[in-house]
Amino acid sequence: MTTQRSEPAQNADERTMLEGWLDYHRQTLAWKCEGLTDAQLRTASVEPSELSLMGLVRHMAEVERGWFRKVLAGDAPGPIYYTEEDRDGEFHLTEADTWEEARATWQTEIDTARRIAAGFALDDLSKGRSRSTDEPFSLRWIYTHMIEEYARHNGHADLIRERVDGATGE
Repeated sequence: MTTQRSEPAQNADERTMLEGWLDYHRQTLAWKCEGLTDAQLRTASVEPSELSLMGLVRHMAEVERGWFRKVLAGDAPGPIYYTEEDRDGEFHLTEADTWEEARATWQTEIDTARRIAAGFALDDLSKGRSRSTDEPFSLRWIYTHMIEEYARHNGHADLIRERVDGATGE
């Protein structure tokens, strides 16, 4: 499967542009994982870090779930990979963890996020509130934060991918 990355429109309305940049960064992470084996996707960046491409995808599934289901919609979904005892569970991979499962879970969370966001205007406020300020978030803020989150982790993915097989790219 070849990931197609679509450049965001340069003259779109704000929502289309925010959604375009978020999708671009989602596609970038998928592209960074493309063509690798499960073992390569589980390869940590550098000791003592456990950061891996598969771990990043699992982390982003948790992030999508948290911001769109929990914060924006006000639902109470449980975590996918982490627990109270293991707050970084998405990064603690075993030989049993597969790309097929991680990618499918991540894609499900992306699809759910899109569906939830479609019911909100950019200025609409989330049902969930900030833990630090007890204030709600606008969808615009959530989109901007998600773009930042993906962009930061895509930088990590660049370095991990180069370590795994030498591939580099934008």
